[in-house]
Amino acid sequence: MSRHRGPAAITEPVETGIAQLLPDTDRPGGWTVLLDGTPQSYVDLTDPTVLEFEYIRRLASVIDTAAEPGLPLRVLHLGGGGLTLPRYVAATRPRSVQRVIELDAALIAVVRRHLPLPRNADLRVRAADGRAAIEATAAGRFDVVVADVFGGAQVPGRFATVEFAAHVARVLRPDGRYVANLADGPPLTFARRQAATLRAVFGEVCLLAEPAVLRGRRFGNVVLVAAPRRGILPVADLATAAARDTCPARMVTGSDLDRFVAGARSVGDSDAHPSPNPPADLFRR
Repeated sequence: MSRHRGPAAITEPVETGIAQLLPDTDRPGGWTVLLDGTPQSYVDLTDPTVLEFEYIRRLASVIDTAAEPGLPLRVLHLGGGGLTLPRYVAATRPRSVQRVIELDAALIAVVRRHLPLPRNADLRVRAADGRAAIEATAAGRFDVVVADVFGGAQVPGRFATVEFAAHVARVLRPDGRYVANLADGPPLTFARRQAATLRAVFGEVCLLAEPAVLRGRRFGNVVLVAAPRRGILPVADLATAAARDTCPARMVTGSDLDRFVAGARSVGDSDAHPSPNPPADLFRR
């Protein structure tokens, strides 16, 4: 009697490295997308509302609170990966208009081929440089801009400057919001300067991260949320969602964010640097 086997792992070269798609042996339809061994995305083809990675749930909470449940939004995603968040938005907010900018055309092709996108969704994926694309985007086009841009395991410096943030603010609608995922470790110098950078452009900024990351005990994700003016961000709702998560996070805002920034300088194009590399063993734990 033969035992049924699930789908096989997929390994293909892409423009920015080696892409791997690993099937989840515990969840039919679940796949992890890796690039050069670094996990980039988790996709559940049978249920796109399953968000395995904690930082994706933080990003999703910003979209969840951007309008009443179910109402469509205009969302620009910088960075594609396995397109987990666009799939989630298509499922939870039908009729949303979504545009995805991903640098690696070959990665887009691999994902499309093996992890098909939902049908009947206004979801367009374009191979382009995210910075150039947003600079060319007309003002006031989007309700939400999501930046989840990594070169390997680092955020490229040109996506972490005042000039870049100003272009993001320009393409947002007046009550829109920007959410960015980055990764940092002790002493959180990159995250502190990114908070200062967004504060130099946006009227309201807050931060979400796990307590161990904020205390400098380990390397991890930091999610920054910003809005053009004060009073737009649903800080209490975001804090509640983060606290109730299976990997609880803390909200840092107001005077707490003042202390977190603690005199850190904003970053301009002339002094931009990528985020730090994670510890070599981070993804082998």
